[in-house]
Amino acid sequence: MMYGFGDDPNPLPETVALVEDIVVEYVTDMAHKAQDIGSKRGKLSVEDFLYLIRKDLPKLNRCTELLSMQEELKQARKAFEVDEEKLGTLE
Repeated sequence: MMYGFGDDPNPLPETVALVEDIVVEYVTDMAHKAQDIGSKRGKLSVEDFLYLIRKDLPKLNRCTELLSMQEELKQARKAFEVDEEKLGTLE
């Protein structure tokens, strides 16, 4: 991840540990906040996370883009499975 953002291909272990601590803390904090929001309805959902990042437009746009790509992939896999089933019955 760090190399993708322009860091050295072999960063210092201390730097990797620091970035890992920051990311783990952020993800844990977001999960706890989303769980607090979801506990009102009784379950945790994707919308709880989207609600948390609603004011950070770049993150929100990226998340909605990834969710739509996930749905497209799911539909493509489903169509591919149907085609395989048809081929199996023809043979």
